[in-house]
Amino acid sequence: MKTKLCVFLGILVVSGSFLSVVLLNNKKTSNTEPVIQLAEAPMVEKTEEPVEVEEPIVFDGLTEKELIAKINKSLNSDLEGKGNLFVKYSLENNVDPYLAVAISLHETGCKWECSQLVKKCNNVGGQVGKPSCNGGSYRSYKTLEEGIKGFIENISRNYIKKGLTTPEEMNSKYAASKTWASKVNKYIDEIKSK
Repeated sequence: MKTKLCVFLGILVVSGSFLSVVLLNNKKTSNTEPVIQLAEAPMVEKTEEPVEVEEPIVFDGLTEKELIAKINKSLNSDLEGKGNLFVKYSLENNVDPYLAVAISLHETGCKWECSQLVKKCNNVGGQVGKPSCNGGSYRSYKTLEEGIKGFIENISRNYIKKGLTTPEEMNSKYAASKTWASKVNKYIDEIKSK
């Protein structure tokens, strides 16, 4: 009596890869058992569609990139392209970025050409203190980034955290001029309009 042997071909899924089970010989061996070999098939990689991630809104309905671009439109001279630093340190210190930039523009003239206080001492806010800038009462910073960071930390510590959040509330403490707040507000309006 002859026994017929069937060829079996199947696919088994194991851990994301495919294994083929193939009967290689359709004749019986001396033990009357079929010969089976497992051969690994090529891996099939899963591909996922790229997911667009929306950037979060950080201030005034703008993403961080949009806010930086807006701020940069108002910065010239030595502060040109430094919007990223104003935004970074303002957000870290809970300071309105428009307010910080407006005060800096008013105090330094950097809307057009920055003052010597910025050029020589990296002081972007007309801050007094030590170390001294050229022996005067204004403070000196080693780098422009340190100056921007120090200026914004000063605004946070000495004004915002004490409830002085608008130019009008800050005026008497920040500057002797009674028109300081209106000038800073004018800069804020210009920055917002860009």
